[in-house]
Amino acid sequence: MTGTPTSDAEIRTVRAGRPGPGPVRCSVGDLLLADLPVSVVLFHDRPLDADALADGLARALARLPEFAGRLRTTADGDLCIDTDDTGVSFTVADSPHTLTEAFDRMALPANGLVDHVRATEARRTRLPLLTVRLTRLADGTGALGISWHHAVGDMHTFALLLRTWSACTEGTEPPALSPTADRELQLDAHLPAEDSGVPSLRLPDPAEAAELQRTIAAAGLANRTVQIWFAPAELQRLRAALTAEAGRPLSTNDALCAHLLHVLRELDGHQDAEQTLTLPVNLRRPLGLPDGALGNLLGEIRLPWRPGTTPARYATELRTAVEDFTTRHLSLRSNQRFLQRIGRDRITDCVPAGFDPARRTLTISSWCRLGLHDLPLAGHRPIAFSPAATLQLPWSSWLVEGPGGEGLLWTLVLPARLAAKLRGASAMLHPYRDASDSPPTVGPRKLL
Repeated sequence: MTGTPTSDAEIRTVRAGRPGPGPVRCSVGDLLLADLPVSVVLFHDRPLDADALADGLARALARLPEFAGRLRTTADGDLCIDTDDTGVSFTVADSPHTLTEAFDRMALPANGLVDHVRATEARRTRLPLLTVRLTRLADGTGALGISWHHAVGDMHTFALLLRTWSACTEGTEPPALSPTADRELQLDAHLPAEDSGVPSLRLPDPAEAAELQRTIAAAGLANRTVQIWFAPAELQRLRAALTAEAGRPLSTNDALCAHLLHVLRELDGHQDAEQTLTLPVNLRRPLGLPDGALGNLLGEIRLPWRPGTTPARYATELRTAVEDFTTRHLSLRSNQRFLQRIGRDRITDCVPAGFDPARRTLTISSWCRLGLHDLPLAGHRPIAFSPAATLQLPWSSWLVEGPGGEGLLWTLVLPARLAAKLRGASAMLHPYRDASDSPPTVGPRKLL
């Protein structure tokens, strides 16, 4: 237990009651992320029934046994998930904090609302790949903190678990799933013979590897988390303004990403240097994979912002990159060839190409359009949803729907000095905000 003091803690192990069909061989994408947990918190304006949640989760795990399994490395060096139903850690505890105070704590890595999966240790020891923490808050509200091992899957995989869990508590039809015993083979069958030719992983030299380790070790002291909310009408105005300047249709995501990187460049004082934005891309639709496919089915767009570029111009370049993704940015075949060249056993020494804090490479992971606000658990829909940063790695960020599903919430980790500048830059962040844009009814008090 870390973070907020709690009382009357109850810890149970939730199981499906039967093992899954057998081991699941992880893909290269799973291996690249196998030292990371992913954690989120769902906020509710009323208490949740712990027994109903646990019962629904047990039935959901019968359909997604990967989450109740354990990791194992084979003699050949492959990472597998044993779907043995060892179980999920489920904690119920009381907190002295109110809902608003709990929101405030989301900027803290040890917020006490989620038990982060111990991802690195779980590769060596049989530790849970999913944890659930139900916190009963002092004002009768609740927070449901969930953490899972990134090797089990991406955010889309988690959304499939949550939809299944919701269906099991509400008695509705669960989503169709497409599990496989070999994720690498499932993915390979959908890959084109050629792609961009540029791998999305790299092998740092010893000096850079040591520097990355120092960055990770110092992350909690050196960096800060900031949360920013954009109103629905504000986003419409931003999109309309950049679309008019660009002279071509743009999405809200195009416009917002361009605007956010522009603001950071202005505040950071590096307008004369090139800076790259990395956008993870869900590969299911571009590759024709089933929506129910599990694992880390992710590609990425890496797009440099060159000196002199305007936000409208950059948003246009981003729209083109999205449209040309499979020919210009898909990199999974290139990853395979890269590993063949250096040796697959060295994959643990590699890092994603988009993880480059020394060059201030900004990653914006969009967790929007997953419908999480519309999923009731034990009869109640969440009123808000937020990422819970496990490691405060600089230049990492996430976009989700705002409280009540309104607007967008941007959670961003930055070096402490730049984070302080950003907190004082409301006018730069919100040039399209209007007095008629009502703030969200719930949320952290320091929301920008």
